[in-house]
Amino acid sequence: MSRFTDVRVFDFRFPTSNTLSGSDAMNPDPDYSSAYVEVHTDADDGVKGVGFVFTIGRGNDVVCKAIESMGERLVGMEVEPLLDDMKRAWDLFVHDSQLRWLGPEKGVEHMAIGAVLSALWDIKARRAGKPLWRLLAEMEPEELVSTLDFRYMTDALRPEEAVEILEEGRKGREERIGRLLETGYPGYSTAAGWLGYSDEKMVALAREESRVKGFRQIKLKVGQNVDDDLRRLALAREAIGPDVRLAVDANQVWDVPTAIEWINRFHEFDLAWVEEPTSPDDVIGHATIARAINPIPVATGEQMQSRIMFKQYLQANAFGIMQIDATRVAGPQEIVLEYLLARKFNKPVCPHAGGVGLCEAVCHFAMFDYVAVSGTTEGRMIEYVDNQHEHFVHPTEIRNGNYVAPTAPGNGTEMTLETAEKYLYKG
Repeated sequence: MSRFTDVRVFDFRFPTSNTLSGSDAMNPDPDYSSAYVEVHTDADDGVKGVGFVFTIGRGNDVVCKAIESMGERLVGMEVEPLLDDMKRAWDLFVHDSQLRWLGPEKGVEHMAIGAVLSALWDIKARRAGKPLWRLLAEMEPEELVSTLDFRYMTDALRPEEAVEILEEGRKGREERIGRLLETGYPGYSTAAGWLGYSDEKMVALAREESRVKGFRQIKLKVGQNVDDDLRRLALAREAIGPDVRLAVDANQVWDVPTAIEWINRFHEFDLAWVEEPTSPDDVIGHATIARAINPIPVATGEQMQSRIMFKQYLQANAFGIMQIDATRVAGPQEIVLEYLLARKFNKPVCPHAGGVGLCEAVCHFAMFDYVAVSGTTEGRMIEYVDNQHEHFVHPTEIRNGNYVAPTAPGNGTEMTLETAEKYLYKG
């Protein structure tokens, strides 16, 4: 029986504010950052697990400290009992009553728990010799569902319903795995969309992303000035043509009445969606906006802090496109439950990505969904931005606008410390 011996945490910060990459109406000067963790054991196989939380600069040290405090609980514990019973691992952290007081089940402590649980799933996948998406997709339905927390969920999704969804997903599973390995999973690009970019840079990137790299959707940031938005949308639509989808993202900047008024000036651009039009905690506000701007769909979810928020949005029909983030909630188990909720309510999921490690991480969950839950990529795609991929052992690969399916064992988020350590935060 092996034991956990060490938990190492790194505070990486990349100066993306220098180029305004990542700039939007709410976040004008982000420095993309990673609170990165390695979990080590004394097992003979030498396997370590990695996880992380993505932030945009200040506060990354707070997340690192929270991860360190979680990791202290692991050191000295036996490895195999936790890997064999991942619900026990979830309960160890999420249902610790004193930790829970800091949330409950949201915020920094919840994200820190997610980083540690992600590292445990990474070890589990590496030991199985499978990428995380395939490990999850090939688990027996009852086994996977047994790892999930249905507290507060049963008015929307019961465990037996989740098992039924996964049992149905077994039909045609091998064929979908084959197609995924052959063609990949659809992506879309936000590379052109940052508000700090000039019109000329935006247009050039929009053309390159759609015509050269093959993305069938691009996204622009909006929300600072409506006249600027209308001009940029017109330029973008001309650059990409009528057959490439165009989405916009307001990053929570509007009040509800402002959002409705502003978005209703965008109908001529045939938008794929408008993302985060108001506070991510405002379920009723999103539902009101969705009704008022129809047929433009509302998309949101990247900053929803728990499965309970997703449940309420789905019950209120407050969005047309559901989004998730790989590090906002408490790791793979909560994300799997989010996908099962989306399937129950028949909503497509288009994950948020682009920040340090997010592309590498979230593609595993979208691919799991395709193989084992929804069984389709129709109306579904993963966000992509070409940021910091060079620091990963197995970086995201894009081919013809599609994410290439990872085949290396694990969750895909291991960083090459030799290149990343130059970005260690010194305080």
